[in-house]
Amino acid sequence: MPETNLANLTTTTLKSSVPDFKVQPRVIDEAGIQEETYWSNPYWTTYLGYLKSIPEYRNAVRSLAIWGFGKGWKAAEPTNSILKSIRGWGEDSFDSICQDMIIVKKTNGDAYAEIINDEKGSLLNLKKLNPSKVRHVVNQKGLLIGYDLMQADGKWHRVKTEDIFHICNDRIANEIHGTSVLESCRGVIDWFNEIMTDLRRIMHRSSIRVIYVDMDDTTKLTTIKNQWATAIKDGEVVLLPGKKGIDFEVVDYPIPPTGAYLEVLRFVNNYFYEVLGTSKIITGGVEGTTEANSKMGYLSFEQPYMTEQRLLEQDILNQLGLEVKFNRPVSLKEDMQTSEAANTGQVGFQPNETQAQVGRTE
Repeated sequence: MPETNLANLTTTTLKSSVPDFKVQPRVIDEAGIQEETYWSNPYWTTYLGYLKSIPEYRNAVRSLAIWGFGKGWKAAEPTNSILKSIRGWGEDSFDSICQDMIIVKKTNGDAYAEIINDEKGSLLNLKKLNPSKVRHVVNQKGLLIGYDLMQADGKWHRVKTEDIFHICNDRIANEIHGTSVLESCRGVIDWFNEIMTDLRRIMHRSSIRVIYVDMDDTTKLTTIKNQWATAIKDGEVVLLPGKKGIDFEVVDYPIPPTGAYLEVLRFVNNYFYEVLGTSKIITGGVEGTTEANSKMGYLSFEQPYMTEQRLLEQDILNQLGLEVKFNRPVSLKEDMQTSEAANTGQVGFQPNETQAQVGRTE
């Protein structure tokens, strides 16, 4: 008989052994008490790995850059001629430089280009820089007083702030650098790719066939193994004649249920675009969405990309002394207002829906 004495009751210790989720505290990277404080993009190589290896992330930030800066720009003379003459490293253009710097800005938190002027101080060119070879230099008050560029010999070379075109993403408080969007969404990206890897492994292994061979002769087993491998490589079928003492059987390895994996994949993929702040619609992801949802996704993304446009326009004016306006993509605002006006059910309730009615309908 089991012991049923209630005096011996006890409880689990889940509260201490299974802790609740907690967000780790962070501190601001700010200027110190020393004369100069340096910051040199320590996570750029890691973030670059995400940009080059994760297709959904690359497509999302690239779509933001194309959406906000792919329809060209307008500027008065002589600004128009100056910007059209920019060639970067030789085959760049002002458009491609802007789009790439937005991608680097969102990914790394900071993006840089070297400003090349003529003898009179007029802009000649912009040359994009590798963030891992740029170091911020700030004084005790937290103000940028220059940049250090790493030379081929591995030594830092000081340049003035007016010689570097620098755009910064989501700088927080008095921090001396920008904030990468990957800081908050790396976990979601890792989660998605872990599921993708697991699902791929399951589906790939389901193609394996188990072969039962009733034989102890290692030489004959080796022959069968080699013949089977050659047949698979050449796309042929192995035909083995029946012999006394040999029982040959092939058993298929069935595919395990994958519906749960696919459902979680869809959820995590949608969640990724939500935390990144980019509409899935602009990347071409319209599967499973209605026309109304697609329009709302398109319309809700207008403010984010227009904000990026205005911020870059201000940076160009403040740092390069040039006034430029980026063209806005086509808006659906008027189209949606027209559609809503035509559908009274979307505009509001009808009078008979807001008043009490006497009687009933059969």
